Amino acid sequence: MPHRHPQPGDLDLLGELLREAAGEHILPRAADPRARLKDDGSWVTDADLGMQRHLQARLAEHWPAVPLLGEEMSPERQLELMAAEAGAPDGPGLWVLDPLDGTSNFTAGLPAFGPSLAWVQAGRVRLGLVLDVMRDELFDAALGHGARLQGRSLRCPPPPAMQRAIACVDFKRLGPALAASLATHPPYASQRSLGSVALDWCWVAAGRFHLYVHGAQGLWDYAAGSLVLAEAGGSAQTLQGEPVFDNSLRKRSALAAVDAALLRDWAAWVARAAEA
Repeated sequence: MPHRHPQPGDLDLLGELLREAAGEHILPRAADPRARLKDDGSWVTDADLGMQRHLQARLAEHWPAVPLLGEEMSPERQLELMAAEAGAPDGPGLWVLDPLDGTSNFTAGLPAFGPSLAWVQAGRVRLGLVLDVMRDELFDAALGHGARLQGRSLRCPPPPAMQRAIACVDFKRLGPALAASLATHPPYASQRSLGSVALDWCWVAAGRFHLYVHGAQGLWDYAAGSLVLAEAGGSAQTLQGEPVFDNSLRKRSALAAVDAALLRDWAAWVARAAEA
């Protein structure tokens, strides 16, 4: 019998559902994504829409009381769902889904994209899963139970000195002073931009990046990945020093690092650069 609420032990089943959906809706379309622009200027494909429909139906089979908030829903419906969750702290919560994070990569043939699924309940992200479709890598985490990569415990590696670190930087959403300082006098050794927020977070958790900065990301972009990083031992905050997750649909900035001490150094440098 299904639980009324999802449980940490459900991560394996949830991972199977993500892989099932990706095999049906993403992989067959990878060679011909047929992308089109939405009103907000972002891309959408039949893979995004098919994934959302598929997962909404499959999740409801197991947890019928838990509604799904998906990126491809109307803003009005998203706000309605968030308000209902916030008003019912003892309720079943809701699923938060980005059916295909990194759609622009998918449309361009860059192999870094996949679904991101989180369960939010009582104002906390409690479960999170991110599937890197082309690498078939599944990251998952349960609040208070740790993070995993491919079913094995995942912990952030020991941090390097900041000047030896690899940073993941999304320049286009940063203020001009900070972006200019990062471009001309970076405090790290090397910089990347992956193009998938959900995977950005997970790659910090895996130590593939040591530092991270992003100026504005949606709840469905960061909810699952930020839990993976936190449960792997990493640290994060907004550019203003606040928790990234605030149980709302507001866009949030993000600074992250593989441990708290490195984040303090990173945040101090960023604050100085932003004021320059």
